[in-house]
Amino acid sequence: MSGRDAFAALVIRTDYSDDTAWQAVRAELLQPWGDGDYEPVVHIVDDPTWAEAAADEVISAVSADEDLSVVFVADRATMLSRHRALLAVAVLTRAECASDEEFDVYGGAVRTVPAGVHDIHANLAIANLDFADVLESARSTPEGVFRSF
Repeated sequence: MSGRDAFAALVIRTDYSDDTAWQAVRAELLQPWGDGDYEPVVHIVDDPTWAEAAADEVISAVSADEDLSVVFVADRATMLSRHRALLAVAVLTRAECASDEEFDVYGGAVRTVPAGVHDIHANLAIANLDFADVLESARSTPEGVFRSF
């Protein structure tokens, strides 16, 4: 992911079936966040070589970036979702963890509305919260989709 600012949330598009849905996702990602107080800092990868890439393939490709704790995937489910919910995937594999408990805290995946991308990325980047906090917040919603802390 050359050229990505260390503070930029990384969003990778893997579904190319609906350009209108993708444009809606992009527009939402580029909106100010945090009650409009913060400008979005996003590195969007919109390259058809990522078409149909699975989450584990994305993680393998980005795992060398030591500053990255989460990647956001705009997949088929994103394009079909009424919330345009992206897949937020912790950049951590079970093999990198000493235990299942460690992986439960620092690993996994969850859906997030585009506005939630910034909240998740910022809090994980500064180690304010763990991925388990993101999962817990998402589980508290009826759809299981992260919205905000």
